[in-house]
Amino acid sequence: MPDALPFSRRELLARCGTGVGLLGLAGLLQAEQTPRGPLSSKVPHFPARAKRVIHLYMNGGPSQVDTFDPKPALAKYLGQRPASIAGLKTENNTEGLRPSPFKFERHGEAGVPVSEIFPEVAKLGDELCVLRSMYTNVPNHEPSMFLMNSGHVQSVRPSYGSWLLYGLGTENQNLPGYVVLGPGHPVNGAANWSNRFLPGVYQGCHLDLKPGYDPAAVIPDLANGRLSPAAQRRQLDLIQQLNDQHAQRRGREALLDARIGSFEMAFRMQASAPEAFDVTREPEALRERYGVARPGNDGVFATNCLLARRLVERGVRVVQVYFGTWQPWDTHGDNDKQHRTLAHTADRPVAALLSDLKARGLLDETLVLFGGEFGRTPAAQGTGRDHNHWGFSLWLAGGGVKGGMTYGATDEFGFQAVEDKVHVHDLHATMLHLLGLDHEKLTYRYSGRDFRLTDVEGRVVEEILK
Repeated sequence: MPDALPFSRRELLARCGTGVGLLGLAGLLQAEQTPRGPLSSKVPHFPARAKRVIHLYMNGGPSQVDTFDPKPALAKYLGQRPASIAGLKTENNTEGLRPSPFKFERHGEAGVPVSEIFPEVAKLGDELCVLRSMYTNVPNHEPSMFLMNSGHVQSVRPSYGSWLLYGLGTENQNLPGYVVLGPGHPVNGAANWSNRFLPGVYQGCHLDLKPGYDPAAVIPDLANGRLSPAAQRRQLDLIQQLNDQHAQRRGREALLDARIGSFEMAFRMQASAPEAFDVTREPEALRERYGVARPGNDGVFATNCLLARRLVERGVRVVQVYFGTWQPWDTHGDNDKQHRTLAHTADRPVAALLSDLKARGLLDETLVLFGGEFGRTPAAQGTGRDHNHWGFSLWLAGGGVKGGMTYGATDEFGFQAVEDKVHVHDLHATMLHLLGLDHEKLTYRYSGRDFRLTDVEGRVVEEILK
C-alpha cells in the first residue's frame, strides 16, 4: 500500500465541516501567541537596548586621519618614515608621512573632534561614539568586506544581518527583514549580505533604486495587473498547498522552504512595499533636509538614508546603505579632493538621518553604524593613501551606546591601533549584545559543528555601553 500523505490543515478544516468557525477562531488566537514562521519576532536572550540596525557602509575605506582621528604629529614628521612604523606592511608601497589638510574642531559638550569635511555630522557630536582603535586582518577589500559583514575573510559564512534575522526575526511580516540599499553592487556583490548555510529566508534583499524610481515597482515583477488581490490570494493558497505537499515529500529542505516563503512575502509586499518606499509621502522640507528635494532626483545616497528611516520605522530589522558603486572611498590618488567631495555627499543625509531618528524617538532603539571595511595610511601613496588595516575609525550612535565619546587610540601618527583595540569580532559581539543576543549562544549547527558570527573570538566592548 503506498504511503498516504497526511492531511494538511486546510484539508482537515474542509472535511470537518462542523466546528470550523471555532477552529478558525482558535487558530487566530494561537497565531497571536506563537511564532507564525521563521521571520516572526522572537524573544532575545536578555533585554535589548536596540531593536534594529542601520549600517551606513562607506565602502572603500575612509581615511581616519582625515575624518575622526586628528594627528598633529604628521605635520612634524612630514615626509619621514619613523622606525615605529617601518615594519607595518600595507597592500602597496607607501612613502613618508603626510598630514591631513583638514582642520579638526571639538564639537558638543563632550568635545568630540570631527574634521571640517563633516560640518553637519559634527553638530551631532554628542550622539557619536567614535571607535578610534578598530583593526582588521588584511589590507584587501574583498576579505575585509567579508569580515566586516560576516566575521570571516572568505565568503563562507552568513552575514551579520542574516544572523540577526535568525536570532530575532523581524517586526513587520509584510516587508523583508533585512534590506540592502545601494546603487549597483559593491565589491563581492550579493555575497556581502548572503545567508550562506542559514536558511534562505534570512538572505538580505538588495534594491538598486535608480533616480526617479516608481515606488510601486521597487521589486521587479511584484505587482499583478491582471488579478485582484482576492483572486491572487485564492491562487496562492492553492499553489502553496501543493508546494507544502511537495516540501513534505522532500523532508522540508531549507532552500525549498525559503522559495515557498518568498511567494507569500511577495504577495504581502504588494500592499506594503509601495507605501514604504514612497519618499514623496514625506514633507518636502524633510526631503530637502536629507538632500532629496524631489523623489530620487538629487542623490541616491540621500534617498536611501531617508528610506532607511522609513524602513526601520516600519519594523525592518536591518538596513544597510552602501555609499556608491564599487569602492568610492578607495582614494589611492587625489585623496584630499576626493575625501572633501565624498564627505560633502554623505554629510547632509547622515546628519539628517540621525536628527530625524532622534526627533521621532527612534534613535534610542536604533543602532547606527558608520564606517568602511578598513582605513587608510597616514603615509602617502603619491597624492593618495593606501589601505590600512592596522588601525582605523568608525562610529556608532543610538541603540544603547554612549554618545559624545571617543574610545581607543591609534599611535601618534594614526597608523596602528595601540590602546583599547577593537577587532571586527568585538564590534559584532557588541552589536549582538545591544540587540539582546549573546554572541556565544547564537549558534547554528552546520556540517557537524556549531557556528556563530564571531567564530571563537569576540568580546563585548562594555566601556561604550550606557
